[in-house]
Amino acid sequence: MGDVAVLVLLGVLALVIGGCVCVVWAERGGPPWVRVVAALTRAAGELLHSAGKGSRGSGNRTSGDDGD
Repeated sequence: MGDVAVLVLLGVLALVIGGCVCVVWAERGGPPWVRVVAALTRAAGELLHSAGKGSRGSGNRTSGDDGD
């Protein structure tokens, strides 16, 4: 079962690295499919970022803290 977990983590790592490569390539004017992958990568990053913001410290805020 440990081998399967390692393979899943390696697959996720490959997708993350590939997405980052596509973002850089799209910024330099890559082909249309690279721009689509880059947009999906950015959207996934924003989704994870907003999900992380909402789950961290939600119970520890004071009335004067806006969370930023």
